[in-house]
Amino acid sequence: MALRFLLLLFALSLVAADDEPFVGVNIGTDLSDMPHPTQVVALLKAQQIRHVRLYDADQAMLIALAKTGIQVVITVPNEELLAIGQSNASAANWVSRNVVAHYPATNITAICVGSEVLTALPNVAKVLVNAIKYIHSALVASNLDRQVKVSTPLSSSIILDSFPPSQAFFNRSLNSVLVPILDFLQSTDSYLMLNIYPYYDYMQSNGVIPLDYALFKPLPPNKEAVDSNTLLHYSNVFDAMVDAAYFAMAFLNYTNIPVVVTESGWPSKGASNEPDATIDNANNYNSNLIKHVFNKTGTPKHPGVAVSTYIYELYNEDTKSGPLSEKNWGLFDSNGVPIYILHLTGSGAVLANDTSNRTFCVAKDGADPKMIQAALDWACGPGKVECSPLLQGQPCYEPDNVIAHANYAFNSYYNNMGKTPDACDFKGVATITTSDPSHGSCVYPGSLGNKNSTFGNSTAPSMNSSSDSSAYNIHSHELRIRSLLMVTGFLILGVVLLL
Repeated sequence: MALRFLLLLFALSLVAADDEPFVGVNIGTDLSDMPHPTQVVALLKAQQIRHVRLYDADQAMLIALAKTGIQVVITVPNEELLAIGQSNASAANWVSRNVVAHYPATNITAICVGSEVLTALPNVAKVLVNAIKYIHSALVASNLDRQVKVSTPLSSSIILDSFPPSQAFFNRSLNSVLVPILDFLQSTDSYLMLNIYPYYDYMQSNGVIPLDYALFKPLPPNKEAVDSNTLLHYSNVFDAMVDAAYFAMAFLNYTNIPVVVTESGWPSKGASNEPDATIDNANNYNSNLIKHVFNKTGTPKHPGVAVSTYIYELYNEDTKSGPLSEKNWGLFDSNGVPIYILHLTGSGAVLANDTSNRTFCVAKDGADPKMIQAALDWACGPGKVECSPLLQGQPCYEPDNVIAHANYAFNSYYNNMGKTPDACDFKGVATITTSDPSHGSCVYPGSLGNKNSTFGNSTAPSMNSSSDSSAYNIHSHELRIRSLLMVTGFLILGVVLLL
C-alpha cells in the first residue's frame, strides 16, 4: 500500500472574494524534532501544497518560503497583541520586520492578528480591534494593504444556537468587539476567519450528533438535519457551522463578508476516553472535506460557493500539552511520512493519491555503524537483496561507505516487501523518508528515475526474527558481497529484480 499521497491545492470560484478558494495547511511547531524550514518547504513542494498558515512570522521559515510561489498567512502571536494594540509604532515595526522585509519574494497574502483571542484571552479582547487597525495602517503606509488582508481567527464557539443555522447569533457579550471587527472586514474587503472543529462538536453532543454527520459521510434525506425556518437540508456539521456564521453576520446586518475556515481537521489517535480519534475517522473527515471544497458543493445557504479551508495540520505535534488527541492532528509525522493516505481517488485529476509511491528506506542518522553493517550483511544475504549494483565499478559503488551501501540495500529490501513499515526497521537502524536518496547514475528502487521498478509481494525472512544468527555476523561489506556473488550467485538470479 502506498505510504505517500499527493495533496494538491486547487482553484474554484468564490462569491464576493477576489481569490479563488483552496485547501491549505496549518504548520504548528510543537514537535520534539521539528524539521528544518528547508525540509518543511521541500515537503510542501513535493506535495504541491500552495497555501500555508503559520502561527507566527518565523524568519527562517519566511526565508525558506521565498520564491516558491506558496501563498503564506502569517500570525501576530497572542502574546504580542497587548504591545501592538497599544502602539501604532509597534505595529509598524512588526509589519516592517515580518512583511516588508520579505514581500514579494515570500508571497504573504494575509495576517492573522492573534488566534481565538475572544475565547482564549478575553482580557486582551479590548485591544484586539486596535491591533487589527494598527497592523492594517502599517500595511497602508507600505502600499501593501491591497495585497495583504488582515483578519483574526475566531472560534466557532462564539456562535450561539448554531442549529438551526437560521437562528444562529454571535455571543452578544462580544458584540462590542465583534461589530467593529465586522465593520473593518467589510470596509477592507477582508474575510471572516473561522475555526471549525466538528470533532469537538460531536464529542460534546453526548450522542445527539451522529458520527456520520460529523464526518461528511453520505446520509439519506430522512437522516439529514433540516432547518425548520428555511427548510434547508444539512448533511454535515461543517456546512451547518459555516451557514450559522453567515446567518449570525446577517443578524448584525453584514451580508457580504466571505468566510474562510482557518482551522479544521480530525485527530488520528486518542486516549481510551477519545474512542473516535482514529486514523479511519481522520482520513474520512479530511478526505471528504477536501472533496467537498473541490466539488464546488458550497453550503445549503450558498450552494456552489466553496469555502477556502486550512486543514489542521501538517505535522503531528508530539510536545503539545493536553490529551493524547492534541498531539495527533497532523497529516505527516516529523519525518514527512504520511499518517494515512487520503481517500481522494475519483475526486478529479488534481486530487489523487500519488501512484509513484515514493517513500524510501535508509539508515537512521546516529545509528551504530556496526549494527548498520550487520543489517547490510543480512540484507545482501538472507534478506535476498540484489546487491550487485554496490560492487566496484557498478553505479552504486560510490560513495564506498557502509551508510551509502546500507541505504541502497535497505531500500531494495523495503521495495521487495511492498513498502510495509516493518520492512524498514532492521533492528532499529533504518527509517522511512520521502527524500529520494538516488544520486548520479545510482537510481534507487522506487525512484521516479527508475521506470522499470516493480513492487513485489515476495516472502522473505525478517531481519527482526531471532531465528537467523547470520544477521549479526559483521564482515567487510565489499568482501561479503563478492563472497555472496561467487558462492550463491545462482540464488541471486532468482530474486525479484527491482531495477
